[in-house]
Amino acid sequence: MLCLVTGATGYIGGRLVPRLLADGHRVRCLVRDPDKLRDVPWADQIEVVRGDVLDPSSMRAACHGVDVLYYLVHSMSGTGFAERDRRGASETSRVAAEAGVSRIVYLGGLHPTDRSELSEHLGSRVEVGDIFLSGPVPAVVLQAAVVLGSGSASFEMLRYLTERLPVMVTPRWVRNRVQPIAIRDLLHYLVRAAEIPDSLNRTFDIGGPEVLTYEQMMRRYAVVAGLPRRVMLPVSVLSPRLSSHWINIVTPVPKSIGAPLIDSLVHEAVCTEHDIDDYVAAPEQGLLSYEQAVRLALARVRNGQVDTRWSDASGNTPSDPLPSDPRWAGGSAYRDVRVRRTSAAPETVWRVIESIGGRNGWYSMPLAWAARGWVDRLAGGVGLRRGRRDAHELRTGDALDWWRVEQLDDGRLLRLRAEMKLPGRAWLELGVRPDTGSGSVYRQRAVFVPRGLSGHLYWWAVAPFHGAVFGGMARNIVREAEQSTGRHRPAEGSSGTHGAG
Repeated sequence: MLCLVTGATGYIGGRLVPRLLADGHRVRCLVRDPDKLRDVPWADQIEVVRGDVLDPSSMRAACHGVDVLYYLVHSMSGTGFAERDRRGASETSRVAAEAGVSRIVYLGGLHPTDRSELSEHLGSRVEVGDIFLSGPVPAVVLQAAVVLGSGSASFEMLRYLTERLPVMVTPRWVRNRVQPIAIRDLLHYLVRAAEIPDSLNRTFDIGGPEVLTYEQMMRRYAVVAGLPRRVMLPVSVLSPRLSSHWINIVTPVPKSIGAPLIDSLVHEAVCTEHDIDDYVAAPEQGLLSYEQAVRLALARVRNGQVDTRWSDASGNTPSDPLPSDPRWAGGSAYRDVRVRRTSAAPETVWRVIESIGGRNGWYSMPLAWAARGWVDRLAGGVGLRRGRRDAHELRTGDALDWWRVEQLDDGRLLRLRAEMKLPGRAWLELGVRPDTGSGSVYRQRAVFVPRGLSGHLYWWAVAPFHGAVFGGMARNIVREAEQSTGRHRPAEGSSGTHGAG
């Protein structure tokens, strides 16, 4: 069976594709930027089509010969997102019918029966499901609540709130009932939905085996994580909007994502039926309990085995190019370039470059980076706390603190695009090449394209700090590579070989 996956660079899509492959399906992915799938482990097993659900021509090419279409696209922020979602679903339904697609599978959210109570975000998700159900291609709309899995936005929000706040003031919505589901079980239902008879056209509520309040979820998380008992002080005056600001400060999840998550928790999110059991057998080992799901997610976080993260999906256009020529870019481009020679080998310097950010930091003025991150968070940006998906390896498209990996030439160049709040666009390049004779040359380039007068003023306001920030970064990266060379150099007289113990 040929499956088309839209949203393959997102949290759910990036985990669904390898499971479809393991189940024997052929997979085609529709993505705006194919480079974002270049470094995934399953890249050579899929077909990639460049395009967008809003572009009928690319959708026609992507849908050719497809049996099942997985629609995992949903806007989380930005003006007019509901209209974009509406158009995307309508175009997809129409083109899928023209191409002879047999089934559409869409992942929506659990919601109350009274739709007048829905937030704009949850209402948009429900509307997309309705568009597919009323369209010419039979659809299976799976409706889920909180997803428990390493790297999911819901899990990260739960985790950081519980770990960082031993005493917390809790608004009304934390006492609403929720039926969370483990990411493993959600993926099981998504994969098996491809086998549901084509004649079926309906929604299915899916959830784990337990119904809990969000307060109970936090308390039970603390037990699993080995934390002291959390003290919760209930109040009735905190609105979802205020809660989203608080989550923006306390957790890595920015307000643009936290607000829709809270909006979905304002209402109880509990399955009203579990008819999916009539068509899809439960996972072989049964549905994971809440504690099992949390324990598994924490283990994967601690072991660095997070396959995808909520931050994998970018709200910006992933293919924005680096303006290497100001005239070509249509305006001014400011640059800060640093070049340093080092005795360290290129591969040693590259290891330092590729492990930058996250817990490893940025090799210069950590307080200044932290302060800038807090300013960005207060302005509604992503800040520094997104961290890294993996402590040592990067992929094109990875989120890296407030940057996005735009280009990754292994062993040679790392190009990052800023996703912080700025009056312009910014990039940071870190590269290394062999030097003549021995050693290597480290080259670092920061580029800023201002937007209006405020952009020019911003650059000149921060320019006095570039010597300490960017200069210190270049010096310290080279120093770390040289010290790493010393730490790994075999002792005099040693053969340089080691046993496997």
